[in-house]
Amino acid sequence: MSRPLYRGFSGGGRGSGGTGHDFFDVSYQAKDLGENGFGHELMSPAGTNRSRQSLIFTFLKLGLVVFIVLSLSSSLYWAISISTSSRGNIHHGYRRLQEQVVADLTEIGELSLGIARLKELEFCPPEYENYAPCYNNVSEDFDLVDPLVPIEYERNCVPDAKKGCLILPPRNYRIPLRWPGGRDIIWKENVKITGHEFSSGSLTKRMMVEEEQISFRSGSLMVDGVEDYTHQIAEMIGLPNESNFIESGIRTVLDIGCGFGSFGAHLFSKQLLTMCIANYEASGSQVQLTLERGIPAMIGSFSSRQLPYPYLSFDMLHCARCEIEWEKNDGIFLVEVDRLLRPGGYFVWTSQMNTHRSQREKENQKKWSMIRDFAENLCWDMLSQQDETIVWKKTSRRKCYSSRKAGPAVCGRSHDVESPYYQPLNPCIAGTRSQRWIPIECRTPWPSRARPNSTELDIHGVHLEDVAEDAANWNSVIHNFWSLLSPLIFSDHPKRPGDEDPSPPFNMLRNVLDMNAHFGGFNAALLDAGKSVWVMNVVPTSGPNYLPLIFDRGFIGVQHDWCEAFPTYPRTYDMVHADGLLSLETRQKHRCSMLDIFLEIDRILRPEGWVIIRDATHLVEAARSMTTQLRWDARMVELDSSSDKKLLVCQKPFFRKQQ
Repeated sequence: MSRPLYRGFSGGGRGSGGTGHDFFDVSYQAKDLGENGFGHELMSPAGTNRSRQSLIFTFLKLGLVVFIVLSLSSSLYWAISISTSSRGNIHHGYRRLQEQVVADLTEIGELSLGIARLKELEFCPPEYENYAPCYNNVSEDFDLVDPLVPIEYERNCVPDAKKGCLILPPRNYRIPLRWPGGRDIIWKENVKITGHEFSSGSLTKRMMVEEEQISFRSGSLMVDGVEDYTHQIAEMIGLPNESNFIESGIRTVLDIGCGFGSFGAHLFSKQLLTMCIANYEASGSQVQLTLERGIPAMIGSFSSRQLPYPYLSFDMLHCARCEIEWEKNDGIFLVEVDRLLRPGGYFVWTSQMNTHRSQREKENQKKWSMIRDFAENLCWDMLSQQDETIVWKKTSRRKCYSSRKAGPAVCGRSHDVESPYYQPLNPCIAGTRSQRWIPIECRTPWPSRARPNSTELDIHGVHLEDVAEDAANWNSVIHNFWSLLSPLIFSDHPKRPGDEDPSPPFNMLRNVLDMNAHFGGFNAALLDAGKSVWVMNVVPTSGPNYLPLIFDRGFIGVQHDWCEAFPTYPRTYDMVHADGLLSLETRQKHRCSMLDIFLEIDRILRPEGWVIIRDATHLVEAARSMTTQLRWDARMVELDSSSDKKLLVCQKPFFRKQQ
């Protein structure tokens, strides 16, 4: 790939050597003169020397007196002017001065580190090929692990757990096929998978393995089975078929232990958006393979903490042989399902334990009775049972909870947190006081749901004008953003991508991550432009929380602290977008460095993947210097002349392991 053109800082700027050295040289000379009597070259006979010395000292004293008088006069004038100024102007001026000082110090700090900052980072050792921080894993550690014994990896982010190196792809890694081809075929070497995964008999885990590919084509038994399965679920709900899910108010689905994403892949064709969650797995990862197919997924579990989603966010939760023991821990896992479900939403559970043959065993009978009774105490109605599958419907009536004789209590106000961030599982029923308690049948159907009206926005404390302005902004720039996704932008040739150049194809990208999603406007604009993408809308914990609004618009997302590792595997996103994230994180007193955040972006970005950053000019310039360390191709793009922001467009090169 061609060398990026970067017109960076040069001599004469704040960090240039000329001005700085002149200042320090003069200071040093003045000190030397004061101590040594102007130096040896001015030494002369004793009388002349003493006479000149006395005269000079007299002038120095006089100059010092004048300086002190002027300084005191200026200080007095400054104090009087402050006393007559309004407090608002003082505060505004102070804030502007403070912000400018921070900006200048940041820039000077970046430049003063010089060549050391620009040194390219080393590549990680081979064992970091599938490294997922916060789960205390390195690939080489799993050689001693029995792959048939499931291990629960609790999320535990240690501040110094990240390794400051760049993760290389597998030796025979290949760029994934574009959507929709990549949904049905993935390259075998792109994911870590061993022989025992091929023998899984789960409906959602079967696949056809060829020499270089793993196939999920529609001709396979697996996909035919998923079609029949989703049709069965629709009938159990009372719908003619799965094409009617949208009409019944179902749009967002959480698939727990999703196999390899076939359920979500099929529902996507019905305009449903499915988020897959599964535990971290050393090989044969459900999340890794699902993302490789272009289906939303992230690492997550029901072990001991709440998932980082708001309450009342999903229209359906699905568990097909997800290996969760719902009867354990006093039903607290079912309480978490209830927290995530919207009123009137559905919980679909498929398990071999539900068959009549399995129910003949007393232990299974006992487990089933506990689950059935607990679901009833959650005010769920069991709609139907067919073979292994049971469908419950969450109540839409708040009064149901006060009429129960048993079951978990309704959360008090102090425990009814809308958007917990990996907090311990809560044993009480959440969301009953929320203004978002709206039955799914009463919600605006998709796709109109993506454009909420003023009444729907009032629930979130957001004005319609603000969302309309946000939408207009993104709709106006999305074409320009898309046109920049060409290696031509990094060329030294003066020609740049323009209107006369063919635009990148609509399916060039599939998995997109928005690091600071705000209202979800970037997601909406991409869909309005007809791009075949899905967006992981991330709401930073350090900023305002609009994640409930994002879910209510029919999108998906997650809360996240960008000083921690994102819950995914390496090489899982085609593009990472960040608008204003650097400014947001800078205000957090540098809990982590900008380089830490960029290393995490590099980890989750696929080879030849794209990064688009829009932020304050001085932060974008600082970020540009870091792209050299990351070995990215990068270019800063000027926005309109009245803007104090710049755009940074980067592409991660495809580095191959040495043979």
